[in-house]
Amino acid sequence: MSPANVAHDEVGRFLAAHPEVEVFELLIPDTNGVLRGKWVPRSAVEKVYSAGIRLPSSVFALDIWGNDVLASGLVIETGDRDGLCKPVAGSLTLVPWLKRPTAQVLMAMYDPDSVQPFFGDPRQVLAQVLAGYTALGLTPVVALELEFYLLDREPSPDGSPQPPLSPGTGRRQWSSQVYGIDELHEFEDFFDGVARACVLQRLPVDTTVAEQAPNQYEINLKHVDDAILAADNAVLLKRVIKGVAQQHQMAATFMAKPYGELAGNGMHIHFSLIDERGFNVFDDGSAEGSALLKHAIAGMVTTMRETMALYAPNTNSYRRFQPGSHAPVSASWGYDNRAAALRIPSGERQAMRIEHRLAG
Repeated sequence: MSPANVAHDEVGRFLAAHPEVEVFELLIPDTNGVLRGKWVPRSAVEKVYSAGIRLPSSVFALDIWGNDVLASGLVIETGDRDGLCKPVAGSLTLVPWLKRPTAQVLMAMYDPDSVQPFFGDPRQVLAQVLAGYTALGLTPVVALELEFYLLDREPSPDGSPQPPLSPGTGRRQWSSQVYGIDELHEFEDFFDGVARACVLQRLPVDTTVAEQAPNQYEINLKHVDDAILAADNAVLLKRVIKGVAQQHQMAATFMAKPYGELAGNGMHIHFSLIDERGFNVFDDGSAEGSALLKHAIAGMVTTMRETMALYAPNTNSYRRFQPGSHAPVSASWGYDNRAAALRIPSGERQAMRIEHRLAG
């Protein structure tokens, strides 16, 4: 069966199983990870699966504020031309935190004439990177950890963000106990809503912990041997957390440095490489790891300056990099060292991996 038939069969089964769904959200992450797209009614979703939808290719040339980046060459020079967006198979799920019965599906962009992957779509860029690994007989195994703050939906009198009122005590938390269990209990209903939404949306969440600052938390995703799926999981977990926070009369932010005097939010990426036999090529049985592990680290250290535009794309990103914090401030690596930009976590040797700690 062709991919198109598989996708169309998927939406048919979903419609039969969920007669209550009224609207479908068609989601495409831009270069900043912001979800763009359209709403379509139930009556139109099968056409989306058979013919796709059109969106301007300049959705990948927007800054964090949603303004066109004219220097990208994707706006005026092209006449703000449309790209063809098609559903990503397996991404159709319910959206449980909205009042109206709603479903969502991820989209990928293609050139409308050649129907080749559009070069500016981050999903398609990652697919090209993974093709290089496949040619080497290697598969990345990836897991992401996302840090975020819960906030009151109303700012403080001076306009700065402030912690939400605790459902348990009715007070705001201005201090924190890192890894404190009581800090999780304070917002137990919120975390229960996140967990239930993740199960419904097949997001493989793992641990949840209280972090360094008041109402700062981290939720980790389990590792998967599909880097595109890992990226999808991270984008959709952010959406779940923000949506459930709104449902509970709060806001959530993944901004790198929402408070000047408190800890920043990082996104830690754990990854290893397995060969065609399923063996981790970073593990050679030693405590230090294989030569290939060290070559990988050397490559990332060498190119760290040039790639900071991806890891820290906004002005606020750089406020997170402060000496004495857990954010890295140099092109460094180390074994079980959370101050390093690249950390080799301790644990079982067959799980030998790199934790990339730069991104906010």
